Amino acid sequence: MKRICVIDGQGGGIGSAIIKRLQDAFEETIEIVALGTNAIATTQMLKARANRGASGENAIVQTVKTVDIIVGPIGIIMAHAMMGEVTPKIAEAIAGSQAKKILIPLS
Repeated sequence: MKRICVIDGQGGGIGSAIIKRLQDAFEETIEIVALGTNAIATTQMLKARANRGASGENAIVQTVKTVDIIVGPIGIIMAHAMMGEVTPKIAEAIAGSQAKKILIPLS
């Protein structure tokens, strides 16, 4: 079973939309881990039917080492993005992860 990590911040709207689409397409054949830069983002992604969730810098840094795919807005690999919610440690951990990355550009 593939482990897909969806990372989002602020209100978690983008992450929630991604999770809904993934669940509709793959149902129970994947495990979706929702990682929010804050508790609100994580809560919203869990409501969208993520299998598990966690919040904060350390949760993100440790979890991205163990997943197969990372999905999120392109800002998750840029330090201080998302109004400062993406710390340099988060950006470095995601960019350096061996997982395949699917980064969504937003304007």
